[in-house]
Parts: sequence; structure tokens; C-alpha cells
Amino acid sequence: MPHPESRYLAVGPRVVLRPFTPQDGPEFTERARESRDLHRPWLFPPDSDEAYADYAGRLITDPDRAGFLVCEKDGGALAGFININNIVRGGFQCGALGYGAFAHAAGRGLMREGLELVIGYAFGPLGLHRLEINVQPGNAASIALARGAGFRLEGFSPDMLYVDGAWRDHERWALTTEMRGGAAQPR
Repeated sequence: MPHPESRYLAVGPRVVLRPFTPQDGPEFTERARESRDLHRPWLFPPDSDEAYADYAGRLITDPDRAGFLVCEKDGGALAGFININNIVRGGFQCGALGYGAFAHAAGRGLMREGLELVIGYAFGPLGLHRLEINVQPGNAASIALARGAGFRLEGFSPDMLYVDGAWRDHERWALTTEMRGGAAQPR
């Protein structure tokens, strides 16, 4: 069911961004279950009501996180999600992005458009200066999304994050306001 436009944080040609709500649980978890083959072994979004309630609750209440649902503009279906985690204020003004497309929306450019909207929101209303993406080297789709949005490869970290039962290597990608022609002031 489409949400009122007043709930949109940003609007693009084909997608809108809006915050997570508890009411999104049934659609989100159904889409997550449908997308297991696409997500594994890189990503494990919540696929039960209890897991979604915990996940969305943290995104809604924790000031060090910001969660965004990428929704198709026509009809409002969830296309994916993009979260800014580990937001650090002060002199750093940085957050780490995590994201996932749902299978029915994969390969259609909707997440690319959604990521552009999130970047604008992060460097605008959120006042961040830097966004980081940590990607496992074999995750070609995620690397392509980061590269396509202008993120630069900054390095490689062995055994960086614990994913799917083991410490996994990650490439570190980053984008700053200066790379986009702007500058953010510390809050």
C-alpha cells in the first residue's frame, strides 16, 4: 500500500525513499525470503516478523543509524533498502552504508537511483561528510553499485567483518562531499 507523499524523504524519477515503519514487516520479510538466492552469501536481511521488528526498531530509534526503504514510485512496492550505520558525528561526520535489492527489482537500476537519493540526503539533511561501503571482493553487483555512484576504492582489509559464520575480507570504498562538489560542516 503506497504511503502518503509527506512520508517521503526524497523522490526520484522511479523511486522514493521513506523511513522504515513497523507496518512494513510483512512485505519486507516476504521480499527477503523471495530474495535469499540473490542475497546469499553476502547479506542476511530479516525474514521473520520477530527479526524484522528488532532490525527496524534499531533503525527507527538509534541516532547512530538511518534506515531507508527504496520504494517504486508507481505502486509503492519495496525495491530494496539502504541503511547508514555507525554514524559518527564531531570531526568525522561519517557513516557506513549497507544495502540490498529485492529480487524482483534487481538489475532494473532502482537501487542505483535509490543510492543517489540516500547520498543526497546524507550529505544534505543529515550533514554527513563521508560515506563508506565495505564489500566482500566477490560481490560484483555491490561493487558495481558503489563504483557507479562515484565511490573510490580506498583499500583492502583482510578478516574485516564477521559474515555467515566467518571473518571475511572486504574492500573499502568511500565518497566525500568534496568528491561530489560540496562540503559539509561539522554538527
